[in-house]
Amino acid sequence: MMDWNRIAGNWKEFRGKVKAEWSNLPDDCLDTIAGRRVTLSDKLQQAYGISRNEAEQLIKRFERQQHAGFLKH
Repeated sequence: MMDWNRIAGNWKEFRGKVKAEWSNLPDDCLDTIAGRRVTLSDKLQQAYGISRNEAEQLIKRFERQQHAGFLKH
């Protein structure tokens, strides 16, 4: 799995990927998240009306997708 620190450290790059994955997150939310995983989880819960567990599952899936894409490079 991709280390979340890589996403946090490259937030400008991953910001667009997060926006593409979760289009309900407004741009100001993406600025607030700024690579923080817990904040992303909180914002996903609010934007999509889901539980913390569901948000964590979505984030884990996103991490796997990013890791798979990273390995292809």
